[in-house]
Amino acid sequence: MRTPLRLGSAAAALTAASALLLTGCGGSGGSASASSDAGNVAAVAGTQQAGTLLDTPFAKPRITLTDNHGKPFDLVKQTAGHPMLLFFGYTHCPDVCPTTMSDIALAESRLPAADQAELKVVFISSDPQRDTPARLDEWLGAMDKSFIGLTGKFPVIQAAARSVGVGIDPPVKEKDGSITVTHGAEVLAFWPKDDKGHVLYMSGTTAEQFQHDLPKIIRSEAP
Repeated sequence: MRTPLRLGSAAAALTAASALLLTGCGGSGGSASASSDAGNVAAVAGTQQAGTLLDTPFAKPRITLTDNHGKPFDLVKQTAGHPMLLFFGYTHCPDVCPTTMSDIALAESRLPAADQAELKVVFISSDPQRDTPARLDEWLGAMDKSFIGLTGKFPVIQAAARSVGVGIDPPVKEKDGSITVTHGAEVLAFWPKDDKGHVLYMSGTTAEQFQHDLPKIIRSEAP
């Protein structure tokens, strides 16, 4: 069973302009790690820049969820004044989610220590029933222990995603036991000077592209 990717309103506009085509993630039958589904790779076609400056920046979703340590996490308050990358995905995703988060982890590891300390990377689960705090902590910790994983009630998460132009649908259990999870593949970058999302990255952005842009995001500058 395939796990489709959905483009949110902001990403859809960029897609129409750049003719970027996404076919979506591979199967989601509940594997324990991304490596077991490594053969399923999302197809990405078309020309793509790294970060794209949004005409109208997004406000951070005003939500409190449970973090990967089992504690309440107020997204607005606990990331205020920090540069932040925000991604909605799920830990059983076989391709796009682990690739995206691994690329961000690699890019962050190449930053000066002071910049690493400032940057907040937040992963909000689009499959919260399976993505427990312990599961998020194990999965994200294998990439970067500073990453923040959030889980909670799906309607709250869906509303938060929609507020920043990212589309996600409730996970669906198929007849064969697999689970279909439809989610956006965008990464939103928030500037510290106003805590708003100014830059959007599409699926397929490389570690090198993130590495190039992150110092500018940290300084609240356009890439």
